[in-house]
Amino acid sequence: MRSVDELLLHPDVARLALALAEHPARTLTPEGGARFAAIALILRPNAAGDLELLMIRRAEVERDPWSGHIACPGGRMEPGDRDLEQTAIRETWEETGADLARDGRVLGALDDITPRTPSLPPLIIRPFVAVASENAQIVQNVEVAEAFWVPMTAIREMAAWGRGMVPIRGVGEREVDVFRHGDYVVWGLTHRALSQFVSLLR
Repeated sequence: MRSVDELLLHPDVARLALALAEHPARTLTPEGGARFAAIALILRPNAAGDLELLMIRRAEVERDPWSGHIACPGGRMEPGDRDLEQTAIRETWEETGADLARDGRVLGALDDITPRTPSLPPLIIRPFVAVASENAQIVQNVEVAEAFWVPMTAIREMAAWGRGMVPIRGVGEREVDVFRHGDYVVWGLTHRALSQFVSLLR
């Protein structure tokens, strides 16, 4: 079983860490009552030593504007969080049971992103890239309908990226940029974070 320190030597992980260090994230300042939130793009090695990314399908909740969406673990910053990195670590543990503080390492942050749909809450979301050891166990809570790992080979597949019709709450069906993996369709804020992440590996 590889330790986190050993995982940092993986070629893709080392490339990611270097890219994140060389390109400081673009941060945004809250305006008009916007709140901060954070998500975590978490990589772990599979049995063959190849990397895979943790994704979740959010539970169906009537008042949640992201109900049922494919996403990365994350949520709003709380008063007890010392910073947004802590928010990402806490939310990951609450939603999936993965303890990044114990079994992982945060490599850095991507550019802040904000919702483009006026009906969504005013948020500034900071995506963090992290790695987790092979023994990181997933125990999802009621906010998560499903948790699954996506191989990096699938994320790098150019044919998986394109356009697709998706249902947008309060708007109807729209054609947007999407990433497809099997029956899963990633779009919106998660797609934008994932696009940034993939660009670091090129």
